[in-house]
Amino acid sequence: MSTEQIEVQVTNEHGLHARPAALFVQTAARFQSDIRLRNLSKAGSRPVNARSIMEVLTAGIDQGSRIELTAEGDDASDALHALRELIEGRLSSPSS
Repeated sequence: MSTEQIEVQVTNEHGLHARPAALFVQTAARFQSDIRLRNLSKAGSRPVNARSIMEVLTAGIDQGSRIELTAEGDDASDALHALRELIEGRLSSPSS
């Protein structure tokens, strides 16, 4: 089992609020790995469960926030790759 970590800047104009957060959580839920998210732009921020809409929303991630994603599990690399692509794609669904 591997643990991997990346940092990404959120460029979506609404950050991780409402619909973008739901899309992020849905993507994280596709993987078996334990995935944690931490808002590096907010002092004292603690890692939250990336599969929990409530925890992701309370992380206070706005446009321009830098976040740290950590995944632990057999599909950690795939999970982080998918989440990075989602965030760098400005949190839009493939159909939009």
